[in-house]
Parts: sequence; structure tokens; C-alpha cells
Amino acid sequence: MQFDYHNPTQLVFGAGSLARLGELARRYGTRALLVTGGGSVKRSGTFERAFQGLVDAGLSVFECEGIEPNPRISSVRRGAAMAREHGCDLIVALGGGSVMDAAKAIAAAVPYDGDPWDMIVHGQPEPHVPTEALPLITVPTLAATGSEMNCAAVISNAETQEKSFVQAPCLYPRVALLDPELTLSVPRDQTAYGVCDLITHVTESYFNGIGDTPIQDRFAEGVILTAMEYGPKAIADGADLNARAQVQWAATLALNGWVNSGTGVRGYPVHMIEHTVSAYHDITHAAGLAVINPVWMRFAAQTNTAKFVQFAERIFGLQASGPYDMACALAGIDRFEAFLKSIGCPTRFSELGIDGSLIETYAKETLRIIHDDQGLLPGRPAMREADIVDILRAAL
Repeated sequence: MQFDYHNPTQLVFGAGSLARLGELARRYGTRALLVTGGGSVKRSGTFERAFQGLVDAGLSVFECEGIEPNPRISSVRRGAAMAREHGCDLIVALGGGSVMDAAKAIAAAVPYDGDPWDMIVHGQPEPHVPTEALPLITVPTLAATGSEMNCAAVISNAETQEKSFVQAPCLYPRVALLDPELTLSVPRDQTAYGVCDLITHVTESYFNGIGDTPIQDRFAEGVILTAMEYGPKAIADGADLNARAQVQWAATLALNGWVNSGTGVRGYPVHMIEHTVSAYHDITHAAGLAVINPVWMRFAAQTNTAKFVQFAERIFGLQASGPYDMACALAGIDRFEAFLKSIGCPTRFSELGIDGSLIETYAKETLRIIHDDQGLLPGRPAMREADIVDILRAAL
């Protein structure tokens, strides 16, 4: 087990912490591009509070609104052009994961002379890895993606029907400001999707790592158990601030690098497959994850049985006859799928209006965008095109 962990993002957490936005932003710039989504931050009053906080701190503020749920490269280009036009020296992301991802890409696109799509891994021989970006402050209004405290972003290209990622150290936000009060207005379905998203981030590293990482396993299991305990409470009562806070903290921990440090994770196959599907259908990311993850688990359990037995025992309290008790492993996966259903997530593509007509296309596109030296989708186990097709068919 060898790893190098470094996360330079300052984390400010707690109810009411939005009031500190101006103070924090003033450290990094004087002209801020405030990146927002579809309008919920304005309906809730969050936008006005954030905007006024920045202005009161002496900053000039310019809004880049309308970031899509699956953020598009066209919006990144638009945001970068706005930042250049107004001489912005700071990016502030106010919204969910899509807004934060777009803001990261905008921050890197401003000092880059080329097309920002060059940065997104989409099968090109040598993606441009950004080395500089404007300072970024993330203010999440949804507990889900964990984008607020990591250096990765996922961007879609509507023209080419591609969706993939960029990852670089310069994309770490300078500050992640997490105010659980901002999540109180999130509707039930989006709250449930957030719970699914954060759990999938954890299960990807938990099941696709090198295996002998007991401390990280306990971290991962703790995040999953916390999400499964407090997620339903937040869904049942959106005004439960403690439940909202616990889910938001779990979402951040799930993908800020701490849980998977040392796991040697071999890829995020569930995410990579879902990115292809949602590039074609523009579905909610976590809805696609909820469908794909359990069927992928059943596939992976055939070769990584002991880890799935551990999952079944520690997460659901099942008793196995031994470390390779496949029946126990599968029972744990069934329990997990039942949990997703219980909080309102879909578990079949048919629930999302997706049929099997493009399954082979999804598999080919996934492998075209990302593959190892043998042409396989990285994961444990690595997957052939036929394996991806089988998983997608099982998800219909």
C-alpha cells in the first residue's frame, strides 16, 4: 500500500457559514464570476445572500447563470468568455455538482488559449491536462457529488454525445464552504439521488481497489452507514438540519480523496458506463448510477466475492458461512438495491424510459473514451465490451 495524499482545499462547514463567503472570497480576488444553475438558488433566496455578501466585501460580481444538470462544454466556453470580458480573477460556484464542475472547467479555461474540450478525456491521444486555473470557491447547495473538495469535473458535449472528465491539481477549490442550511430546500427526489451518488463514489473505490486496506474499508463503511441512516431522515423531513448536515459531510468525505487513499483504485467503471448512457439520454447522473451499480456489483462479485461478503456482513449485518459465500454476497447486493428502491431511486432503465436499442453503442463508446493497455474498461475486474453489454442488458 503506497500513496501520496494532498488536498489543499480549505473546508468551512456549518449552518450559517454562507455569511463568511465575502470574507473568504476577498482573500483571492476582487472581481468574481458567480456561476449558478437553473434558478433554484434565486427562488430560495440563496443567490441574493451570496451576491450581497460578495458585494459587501468589496467585490465586483458578474453572474454566469443557466448551467445545465449535465454541464455542457458550450456553457464552459460561455463562462470563460464572460470571465475574460469582465477581467474576473476569481470564480465562485453556487449550486450543485454540475455548477461546481462547470466552474472548475471555466476556471481552467480562462488562462488556456485552446478549446476547453481539449481538457476533457474523450478518447483523444493526449488530453490537455490544465496546469493553471483561476482561484475557485465552491458553495454547494446539494449534498451529492463531492465536487466541492476535489480536483475533478465531468463535462458533456451535446454535439458529439460525449460525457467525460478532467482531473488536475490546479482544479482544487481554494475554499469549500458547506452550509447545510442551503440544502434544506432540496426536493425529496434530488435528496435521494444525492444519497445514491455519494454511496456510489464510495463503493467504486471500495470494490475496485487493491483489497488489503482495512482502515480505508472502515472509513468507507462508516460513510455508507451514515448515508443510509441519515439519508432517509433527510428525505422524510427536508427540514431536519442535522440529517442534512450528516449527509452533506458524508458526500464531501466520499470523494475528497480521504476514503480511497491507499486503495489503489483501478477505475470507476460504474461512473464511466453511466456517463456514456447519460450523454445519450441526459438523465440525472445518480439515477443512472442507481440502475447500473447493483447489476455491476453482481458481475464483480463473481471474481471479488470476499469483498462483497464483507460488504454484506458489515453494512447489512448478514452472516456468511465463509469469506467466499456467494449467496451471502448476492444477498447483500439485493439489500443494497432494496435500499435504493426504498428511498425512491430507479433500479431499471425502463423506469427512465431507456430501452435496449443502443446497448452495444454504449459499450463501444465507453471503451473508446477510456480503456487500459489491453483495451479493457479499468476496474476489478477489468471489463470487455461483452461484459459491459451483459451488465446493461441486466439493467433493462
